Amino acid sequence: MMYNLKGGKNTPIPTRERFSLQEIKIRAYAKVNLTLEVKGRRTDGYHEISTIFQSIDLHDTVFLIPGRGIELEVRGRGGPEGPANLAYRAASLLQGKYPFPGVRIILEKRIPLAAGLAGGSADAAAVLVGLNYLWDLGLTAGALASIGAELGSDVPFCVLGGTALGRGRGERLTLLPSPPPLWLVLVKPPFGVSTAAAYRAWDDGLASGWEGDRPREEEAVAALMTGDRKGLVGALGNALEGVTSRLHPEVAAIKEKLMSLGAEKVVMCGSGPTLFGVAPAREEAERMAAVLRGEYPETLVARTLSP
Repeated sequence: MMYNLKGGKNTPIPTRERFSLQEIKIRAYAKVNLTLEVKGRRTDGYHEISTIFQSIDLHDTVFLIPGRGIELEVRGRGGPEGPANLAYRAASLLQGKYPFPGVRIILEKRIPLAAGLAGGSADAAAVLVGLNYLWDLGLTAGALASIGAELGSDVPFCVLGGTALGRGRGERLTLLPSPPPLWLVLVKPPFGVSTAAAYRAWDDGLASGWEGDRPREEEAVAALMTGDRKGLVGALGNALEGVTSRLHPEVAAIKEKLMSLGAEKVVMCGSGPTLFGVAPAREEAERMAAVLRGEYPETLVARTLSP
């Protein structure tokens, strides 16, 4: 797990006794997909995928305060309040399974919305983990990940964090070694992408004939196992990029701009529309971001995280 509770470090959650029960503060980390393959449509309506998830240091902050019932306040980038918010739904789901009096949730948003970065899933995962400690529910990380799967395909990974191979809908996880540190330039265009719409377009064959970077999962896993940075970067790719870039040509245009500025590889996050460019070093990442930020205000620099 990769949560930073109030007063702690980027380490597994310590024992509850170290914290005041007046408040718990948790960082909810975004993710990127180092590789993403779509295997086909399932009988339950979802799609079978194979993906390598990776946590990055871009995060929302979640405050949990004991209360009665469930309250949610969203600050920063905004987003839905009440039951429409995945963080609220996470608290409600957990309360239904393991009754506790209630909680006030304050959610400070930094992760862009509808960006393919799993911001909502990260918030939901942070709420599950935090409530487990706030109310001493005694649940394991595996149990929390299983509950998270009821909320969304990315939530189980967000509970565990780090680097993992995701199969099924993305909820069947195998932990992997973390990559050598990667500096990323994240660029979100001024629109969102519906995941459901992206997969419908995939089913309709919109990715047919796409000649972009194909994900090479086996090579990526082998590179992670040996710490081969060059091999990992070369294997990065997202099969959904062909769909989203055809639905939104600006995605392809941003990719070209990142490459022209010196990115080693550019890959779309999830179903998009955010792209990340791998920079040789932090200084190069900051330089690229400064150039792009005038046209794309939601341009951020992030790095990969290790447990």
